[in-house]
Amino acid sequence: MSYQCPSCGKSNFQDHSAVARHMSQPRSGCNSWLEDLINLCSASVRATSMDMDHEPNIPDLNLDVDPELDGPVFGHPSWDEEFQGDSGEGDSQVNELTDSGFIDWYPEPPQTYSRGYTFLDLFHSDENSVYRVTNHYYPLSGRKEWEVASWLLCSGLAKIDSFLSLEMIKSLPLSFSSAKELRSRAETLPSGPRWLSQVIPTVHPTKSPVILYWCDPLECIASILNHPFFHDRIDFTPRRVYTTAQRLCRVYSEWMTADDAWNMQSALPRGATLLGTILSSDKTNISMMMGDRVAHPLLISLANIHMSTQLKSSSNTFVLTALLLKKCMQGVLEDRLIHKCLNIVLRPLKQAAREGVMLSDPLRVIRTRADPNDIEAFFREAQRFRLNGVSEPFFEDWVLSEPSHFLTPETLHHIHREFYDHDVKWLVCAVGDAELDFRFSVLQPVTGFRHFHGGITKLKQVTGHAQCDIQRSIIAVSADVVPSAVITAIRALMDFRYLVQSPRIDDVDLKRISAALKVFHANKDSILAGGFRRGQCSAIELMQSIVPSIRNSGVIMQWTADTTEHAHITKIKDLAHSSNNHDYDSQICSKQQVDTDHGDAVNDDVDFDVDDNHDIPAELLATIGCPGHSRPITNHFAIAKLLQYREVGTVPVPLRSFSVRRTSFHLAYAPSIRNISVDDAALKFGLPDLRPAITDFLGREAVHGQDFVHTIGGARRARPTAPLSFEKLQVWFKFRLQDTDFHDVSIIRLAQTLNCSPPSDIWTCSRYDPVIINNDAKCAWPIDGLRGHTVGEIRLIMHPVGKAGTNWSWKDCFLAYVYHFDFVPQGRSDRELSMQLHVLKQAMRSNDTRVGDIVPVTQLRAPVNLVPRFGASVDHCLTPYNSMEHSSEFWLNKYWDKNTFLPLSMY
Repeated sequence: MSYQCPSCGKSNFQDHSAVARHMSQPRSGCNSWLEDLINLCSASVRATSMDMDHEPNIPDLNLDVDPELDGPVFGHPSWDEEFQGDSGEGDSQVNELTDSGFIDWYPEPPQTYSRGYTFLDLFHSDENSVYRVTNHYYPLSGRKEWEVASWLLCSGLAKIDSFLSLEMIKSLPLSFSSAKELRSRAETLPSGPRWLSQVIPTVHPTKSPVILYWCDPLECIASILNHPFFHDRIDFTPRRVYTTAQRLCRVYSEWMTADDAWNMQSALPRGATLLGTILSSDKTNISMMMGDRVAHPLLISLANIHMSTQLKSSSNTFVLTALLLKKCMQGVLEDRLIHKCLNIVLRPLKQAAREGVMLSDPLRVIRTRADPNDIEAFFREAQRFRLNGVSEPFFEDWVLSEPSHFLTPETLHHIHREFYDHDVKWLVCAVGDAELDFRFSVLQPVTGFRHFHGGITKLKQVTGHAQCDIQRSIIAVSADVVPSAVITAIRALMDFRYLVQSPRIDDVDLKRISAALKVFHANKDSILAGGFRRGQCSAIELMQSIVPSIRNSGVIMQWTADTTEHAHITKIKDLAHSSNNHDYDSQICSKQQVDTDHGDAVNDDVDFDVDDNHDIPAELLATIGCPGHSRPITNHFAIAKLLQYREVGTVPVPLRSFSVRRTSFHLAYAPSIRNISVDDAALKFGLPDLRPAITDFLGREAVHGQDFVHTIGGARRARPTAPLSFEKLQVWFKFRLQDTDFHDVSIIRLAQTLNCSPPSDIWTCSRYDPVIINNDAKCAWPIDGLRGHTVGEIRLIMHPVGKAGTNWSWKDCFLAYVYHFDFVPQGRSDRELSMQLHVLKQAMRSNDTRVGDIVPVTQLRAPVNLVPRFGASVDHCLTPYNSMEHSSEFWLNKYWDKNTFLPLSMY
């Protein structure tokens, strides 16, 4: 039987091993290695310092950049010599105070040496490196030819030859004239991890050989560790973080802050370096429209990489190390086959763990009453102990491996999928399909968020994003119609989910997580009693392991499958779609070789420090990357700071972008209404007291000064016909508000559009959005929660246009007219008991008009979501465009945004 490589077309290979050896050649190495070389030669490591205690991620306008700084060099210690040299992170300093808290570093950190090798050292050690001194693009003539070659190498040999045979192309001064010649030049470049193959024997005959393709996982780990992109994004020293100097409250975030890393490091010899590996495996469909083509990739990464980098799909922290078998086997046979493949692929890692820690294997005694080779009998016996019947699990001889520790919970399946499979089904049974769908359909749409116009019960192909969108509103939507004990149980589960998804969790948070789970278990019988449960709830049992997992391995957010699911697209699906739809595994391995050569980890002309936003001038920082968003996020903080330093007369006043503490604002250059009188604006927006409200505002300013923090409410002092120092307004129908992450002020969040538009064809009752408003200068959002803050509805955003020659304090600022909401007391608590949500109602004056006032836009803090309190049955006259205006009471929905969940949950 003759084997053929479907990627390049070469044939007459004797066996699959020959195909694997052929695939290990760098198919398009010139595209990757030369690109990295050029970037490294031209890139400079910028350094700057800034105070991150009180400001978000705003760049310094006067950067002191030294282009001659060299990056750190990572090497491997020599175990044959005494442990000498510089220590890693932490050094001899055990106790340290940082922005994130008080840190105890591991007392004996890893030792680092300067005799290691770097990415460029490997490249320069090639026999052809002498030619690259004068030509970085060797074996090609120059950059232009390299661009052509890198594009051609993404195609098959026949297509390359066809392209090169064109008369116009022949006239180009290319140094190669055929695909074979181009391929041979690419194969002269150094290779990355080599692809291997092995036939897996089976007990029963199969139609075709069972072939496993894989790379040495140690080589994959080495390629990640040695890559220059991660030079300042990896932790090597375990640490314990505390909130106070007394070390009473522990904080968990990265893997290196948890107990497992500390305990494993203590088991290593003095000076050894601990590297944690992340393995991710899940089947993925690679056929489109029709067919049943499936791949089963095994991805590997380093747990030492910073969580913020790990969660970015663009960082390419995961490397494809194997394509597991996907033969149609059933039950225990499939499980055993997968474990056998994993045992083969991961053998180098297990050997490194044994030799690295210098520990003898513990005595293992297997006691069984059934022969493992008798699959049926052994499987029946294993089921009695709730085991899957695999007699030789891949981790049995892996030193320091404990399944209950390394099999960590994962948010995509254990949190979001579990919610949709159980909680949603319970509430659908309790509320009813039609009723629940209608309640979702009449919620007021929020700009930038999904609105379920047709409800949620008939959704198809519900993704993780859709499950998160349902979580935002389903608790408040289901209120008053579901029995109290049932909604208490489901609400407790929702609290549990939101708490465990935090990127930073301390001991106090762990107590709240455990308490939420206890509330669920105390009320879960009501779900059974009401007949709302459908199917088993085995996934909920896994929730009991989350708190121990956080203590052992850090927050579960860093183990999310979102990143690896996206990696399936770039590592598997994109490559499979360019194949000939046969022998996917071998073709994927061939095309993947460029990745193992560091090819896809960087793009053309990319600075490896591009994510360090404080190293970039503000002019270049209008947008920043953010995990989970395909498009960059506009940094209005940076824009606002830049505008402050512009010369007078070069930018419009008032500034359209400005910031206060952890909140930035942005308004369009052109107002929605350029010129309107105060009385006409009052009529258009339905604000009969607009003129006296402005008069009272100016009166308070005159008495207390411009820095006075205004409150909403109180008696109206001015007359309806009170004179003003201006008669015209500029009006905006919407603006953008941007804030920072609750746990990390340096993380800029996506800006939210807030609307305050008058009645229109669709929005017959107008469109106004609620917002958190500061009314106490001593309190700060979000660290103080609702203390010193209130909830209001934006009715008008305006800029007064002063009379000619009139000088007044608010000529360069924006004002907002907001309606006030009152908090409805709930007995002895400020929250409804079963829902644990605040209840709000429209604040009314004695003359039955709503309470409203003028405040500076700078007193607005964050968007907030209100859900109408529908009661036991919803009014079917409601629509998405009038539900807010026709409702009298509202739920303050803390589940709408995870960033406001904790501030709104504070007591």
